[in-house]
Order: sequence, then structure tokens, then C-alpha cells
Amino acid sequence: MQDLRQLKRNSTVNYLKRYWTLYLLLALPVAFIIIFRYFPMAYILSAFKINNILHPPWELPWAKNNGFEWFIKAFNNRDFLYALRNTITLNLLDLLLGFPAPILLALLLNELTFKRFKRITQTIVYLPHFLSWIIISGLAVRLLAQHEGLVNIVLQRMGLNPIPFLNTPGTWIASYVSLGIWKEAGWNTIIYLAAITAINPELYEAAAVDGASRLRRIWHVTLPGLRPTIIVLLIMSLGRILGSEFDRPFALSNRLVTSVSNVISIFVYEYGLKGMQFSLSNAVGLFQSVIGVFFLIGANSLAKRYGERGIW
Repeated sequence: MQDLRQLKRNSTVNYLKRYWTLYLLLALPVAFIIIFRYFPMAYILSAFKINNILHPPWELPWAKNNGFEWFIKAFNNRDFLYALRNTITLNLLDLLLGFPAPILLALLLNELTFKRFKRITQTIVYLPHFLSWIIISGLAVRLLAQHEGLVNIVLQRMGLNPIPFLNTPGTWIASYVSLGIWKEAGWNTIIYLAAITAINPELYEAAAVDGASRLRRIWHVTLPGLRPTIIVLLIMSLGRILGSEFDRPFALSNRLVTSVSNVISIFVYEYGLKGMQFSLSNAVGLFQSVIGVFFLIGANSLAKRYGERGIW
């Protein structure tokens, strides 16, 4: 028994001697995560304490209603309820319409026979990812403005009525989702194209020998090969169902569409930074994160129940 323990100890020592440089390289990112990710979590307490930024939250007394004062105030706040509704609506539309877009684009690019045209097309479609939403909002105003936008000028010259793309709630939501798809679909396509390259080419050859058409090969070979990647990315997207970007709705919004453009991130900005209600905004952010974790765990468990690997 003692010899077995000594053998394990020696193997551990030999392992560390061999790979100590890798652990040394790992030490810096681990320290970064601990210092800048875990230590700040102590300030989650401010969601349950009185609103005072001059003292650390652990030195402050608990808020009313057993510390849940700010959560109660948030759910009694009409602006928060509207922001919650808008966040869920916009994220669901992004998920339903934006999630399949890079999959379809990857399938189309994979079927192109001219490799040079394929590379050029792929480069063009993922370039918008590198543009900020401030730039995109400026382009959107120039192109989609009701009276001075290029698109509506062309429509008017064709004898059609101008479309208020950014001035009414319904058309604003359609423009918001469309611009999001245009910006990110090409970048996410890279992930699916990389997954397609891992599919065994012999499967395509066997399907072709059996007389399968191109569409049949996509349905029975390509899509099943992409399924693990699709499941992982879908789980991660569901985990962000209550998450909300700030720059995208803030840059595209205007006074005519605030009823549908004000999301949780804008609510936190208005009440936290402008209104100095840091405990309220922290409570809203904590609620947002907890719900996201529940969605992530639930989606991962559901995927495993149906035989998929999930993300852990």
C-alpha cells in the first residue's frame, strides 16, 4: 500500500516537472478571472442593502422587506416591466429569425463549387461584424429614414409610398432584427463551416452512390453532422434570453419607438447611472443573470435528456 502511494506521488511529481510551464501560463488568466470576475461579486450584496455608494455593501444595513426592497420596487416599476417585455420580445425574434440564418448561409456556401467565389463571399458577409452599432445606426438612418433615406427615395420614384422603417414600433422591430441578422450572420457562419469540414467525406460519397440528391445529402449528412454544434450554440443563446445589448437598441432607438426599444440594459442605464439608484439597477442585473443561468441549465438538461452532449 505504501509503495502504491509512493508510486502515485512520484508520478504526480514527474507530471508537474514535465508540464509546469503550462500551469505557469495558466496562472495569469486564472488570476485575472479571480481578481476581476469573482472579487467584484461581493458587490452583489448591494442589491439587498440600502442604496449608498459611499460605503462597501457589507458595511451597510439590509434594505426593507428582508432585503428584497429593490426587487419589489423593480417589479412595481412600469418602466421595468416594459423593458422586460421588450427584452424578451426582441431576443426571441433574434433567436427565431437570427439563429437559423448562419446555418442556412453555411449550407449555401458549402455547396458552392467555385472556391475563390466562396472565399470572397464569405469575407464579404462577415465584414459587418467588425462595424460598431454606432456606425450601423448612422448607415441605417441614411438608408432607411422616412423622407431622406435612400431606400424611401427609390420607393417614391417608383411610385410607392415611403415606409417608416425607424419611426413606428412594428417596422422598427423588423429593422432591428434585420440589421442584427445582417451584422452577425456571416461571423457565426464561420463556426458552422468549420464544423462541416469535420464531417467525413466518405459519408457524402456513400450517399451519392446510393443516388441521394444534393438536398438529400444536406438533410441526411450535413445537418446531422452540424447537430452537436447547433445544440451547443442554441443552449448558449437560450442562456442569453434575458440578456440585452446596450449599444444596439440605444443607437437605433428614437423617441417615436421607445415603447419597444427600451430594454433592460437601457433601464439599468437610466435608473442606475442617471438616477443614481445603484441598488435598484444591481437588483435588476442580478435578476437578469439568475434567470439566464436557469435557462442555461434547463436547456442543457433538456439536450442531455434527448441524447445530446450539451455544454458540460
